[in-house]
Amino acid sequence: MGTIEVPVLIVGGGGTGLSASAFLSDHGVGHVLVERRADTSRLPKAHYINQRTMEVFRQHGLDAEVLEQGAPLEKFGKVRYQTTLTGAGPLDARLIHEMDGFGGGELSETYAAAGPALSAKLPQVRLEPILREHAERRNPGRVLFGHELTSISEEGDRVTAEVRDVATGEITTVVAQYAIAADGGRTVGAALGVNMQGLPSLFDATTVYFSADLSEVWNEGSLITWFLNPYRQDLSSALIEMGPTWGKNCEEWGLHLSLVGVDRTDPQAVTARIREVLGLPELDVTLHDVTSWTVEAVLAEHYRYGRVFLAGDAAHRQPPAVGLGLNTGIQDAHNLAWKLAAVVAGTAPDSLLDTYEAERKPVGQFNLGWAMSAASHHQVVIDGAIGLGQHIPPERRTPVFFGYFAPTPVGAAQRQRAAEIFATHRGECQAHDVEIGFAYEAGAVVPDGSRPPARAALGDVYEPTTRPGHRLPHAWIEQDGRRLSTHDLTGARTGFVLITGPEGTAWSEAAARASETYSVPVVVAAIGEGAEYADVDGAWEAVRQTAADGAVLVRPDNHVAWRSAGGEQNPAGALAAALAQVLEQKAP
Repeated sequence: MGTIEVPVLIVGGGGTGLSASAFLSDHGVGHVLVERRADTSRLPKAHYINQRTMEVFRQHGLDAEVLEQGAPLEKFGKVRYQTTLTGAGPLDARLIHEMDGFGGGELSETYAAAGPALSAKLPQVRLEPILREHAERRNPGRVLFGHELTSISEEGDRVTAEVRDVATGEITTVVAQYAIAADGGRTVGAALGVNMQGLPSLFDATTVYFSADLSEVWNEGSLITWFLNPYRQDLSSALIEMGPTWGKNCEEWGLHLSLVGVDRTDPQAVTARIREVLGLPELDVTLHDVTSWTVEAVLAEHYRYGRVFLAGDAAHRQPPAVGLGLNTGIQDAHNLAWKLAAVVAGTAPDSLLDTYEAERKPVGQFNLGWAMSAASHHQVVIDGAIGLGQHIPPERRTPVFFGYFAPTPVGAAQRQRAAEIFATHRGECQAHDVEIGFAYEAGAVVPDGSRPPARAALGDVYEPTTRPGHRLPHAWIEQDGRRLSTHDLTGARTGFVLITGPEGTAWSEAAARASETYSVPVVVAAIGEGAEYADVDGAWEAVRQTAADGAVLVRPDNHVAWRSAGGEQNPAGALAAALAQVLEQKAP
């Protein structure tokens, strides 16, 4: 194919890379994506798409298919612990504990009030084809699966990469202004000498993917069901629906289990263990794959290496607890896309791209630590909640369970104590503030000296705020009878938005002048009585934290860049100075 010149090269066609492609296309940024695999993921892997990621998908028109194929919230909005899947014994199929999670059940009203989209469940094996279809449609002929990166180097003001067609061996040279490494750290990181800091080997895990009809014994409604086997510790496991049908008629499953003493290369032996774990000796099982993987907790020393930016697993790898891995990666791409668009278009200098690491690395560090804490808590505390522990001998295991379920005052006390311990698991399955409450303290923001809202210790209480660096609070508004979210006011096509109150008319001229000065769209949206947008039930006024003549400047990624608590003596000058600081330009 010779040489391709393009503004951006994306290496990696997983969830992060394909999302980055769709985002860049929406921003009008030319790019090429290369992926060594011939197709998208053949394994379900990550399956929880949190509320913030669904907001991002909604902004870029990716949400409809996800919701169409994904599980509805009532099918996954719980976390469940039980003894076994089935069985006729007094300890079989007993519910140990159940709690709402991920916006389901009693959480639904709180989550719905916080955003225009709710979380979803869709495994990567079905998510990635959706993302690929959108990426290819928006960037035809430039999303190249079956093409592997063989070399990458920076030469002055460009990145030069050699890409090999896996099928034909043909070599193509790609010359780009910038590159995004979304390859899980497999190729680009090694070529650049990226230092991954942290714990590269926390523990080993095994997951089997299979098809089976469990409709007669499955209790639907959970994102994940943990089995604490009352007879043998090695039969404890976790079962996850993987679709494509959701609920009792689910066809495909993921099972986290122990294969100690089992030849994992022998399909018959693995199938026998699946039947043993599920307590269904005659179950018809179609085994798809067995994956043994090492759980890591590592973070790249830097997110930017010259003209190359790390995103997703190339930048951070953490335990699957809380479901932060893929979600964080997609949000990395969302943060980076609008900045690359500004720099490629010439409306911001290269230094704006330094804010990517300044903003996203602290989030990656926090999420990694949170996932580690949740995983450790689950491994140690949850088993202990019902009376199990490292020092309980195997012969005491079954009596512990009989004691737990005993219809006696002591049994009732044990269950009550356990329930209070189980409630601390909300730091994993109800981590609303972790998912949408993160903020950028430094970067493409203008701090106003205010302190962030206090964060709940277990991350389960989100407090909306327009403080610079935070995600724009969601509120429903109306325009000519059309219902919108405040999140709909900005995006790839509208650039920045300046949200004002009904008395903020002076900001319109200020925005026009700033937009002309910096060649960046700054759309004014006045919300309130008599303004362009009606404030439905006063929801925006309740969270805007500015006066009726104040203003909130919002970036294309729906994070607040700057705010003015009230009117300014020189609104044009104040807004121009703020926009200059955000875009790393000199103020006029």
